[in-house]
Amino acid sequence: MKIIDRYLFRQIAGPVVAAIGALTLVAVLGQSLGQLDLIVERGQSAWTLVKVTALALPQIVTLILPIGVLVGALMALNRLHSEHEIVVCFAGGMSRWQVIDPAFRLASLIALVALASNLFLQPVAMQEMRRELHSVRADLASVLVREGQFVEGAPGLTIYAQRIDQNGLLRNLFIHVERDQGATLYDAEEGRISELDGRPVMILSSGSSSEFSSGGVLNYVSFDDYVVELGSYAVSSGPLHYKESDRWLSDLLFPNPANEWETGNRLKLLAEAHARLSGPLYVLAFMAAALAAVLGGSFSRMGYSRRIAVAASVAIAVRLLGFAAVSACGSNAWLNIIQYLLPLGLLWFSVRPMFRQKIQRFVEIGSGRQFGLEGRA
Repeated sequence: MKIIDRYLFRQIAGPVVAAIGALTLVAVLGQSLGQLDLIVERGQSAWTLVKVTALALPQIVTLILPIGVLVGALMALNRLHSEHEIVVCFAGGMSRWQVIDPAFRLASLIALVALASNLFLQPVAMQEMRRELHSVRADLASVLVREGQFVEGAPGLTIYAQRIDQNGLLRNLFIHVERDQGATLYDAEEGRISELDGRPVMILSSGSSSEFSSGGVLNYVSFDDYVVELGSYAVSSGPLHYKESDRWLSDLLFPNPANEWETGNRLKLLAEAHARLSGPLYVLAFMAAALAAVLGGSFSRMGYSRRIAVAASVAIAVRLLGFAAVSACGSNAWLNIIQYLLPLGLLWFSVRPMFRQKIQRFVEIGSGRQFGLEGRA
């Protein structure tokens, strides 16, 4: 029995892991495309894009795990059943629980991974991602300069750079500055935004400046190096703020009374906490739905496409209701119980029929004879 148990575990685990991996790759691709503005519009390096995408993975994978379990388990169980391997297990004296036990052990392991990700990996990764995005928004180079475009980063300041190198060096610069005493035009072969005595500046190399005074006099100066003050044009990105998805479970359950935002959003923080705790239950519920789709009815030579479609539709509908419940819990703390009832309800209604109905399976022999197998788990 142990050999068969391990065989069933491997046969289910392979497709499940493959489905999770495939869905993760699709999600990562979508996340990367959504963050392309970091390179295109804000002039960040490709490494920044890779880092932000990787830091979003824990949250993405946690959402994908139940779907991957459902898809992979349906593929594996349908193949095992259609090839009569599960029928052979019943014929060999295995109970229904012994047959589905490997699937639930696999789902339990994945649920523990999801719980660990929700409680530990997600807060660490999301807080680091929030700091990275905050530094990008505070980066003057990403705000004031765009390759090949005239950008009015602030009133009175217009900057053009023909090219931006990956190391942050600006090529063929034109800067137009409007001041009370007149306008100044700078052009330089190279430039770089930096800090001087804690103040943001742009250091220009090999260029010239043309200034029209209020009296209409043109002053022209060529230079090897010149510093343009940018302090008055710096755009403040505000203080770093962590969203509900970025916080630790203790911060969600016990908001800081001295923090006005946390006390004002206490119900939203509580809803996020229960969403993190209840999320792994969907892994077990979706595995139960896959088992019910294949093993929850009578044997059919025509396949189980209809039962599989119904089970998948119900599972997805329950998960969507779970997302809606999280939003609703933001205004009523008592509704948080729904976040647990939805996956547990799906788990119960999926498992219950399999243990109440008789097992009726038919094994086809080469001569065409059939034997009916009946029993209870």
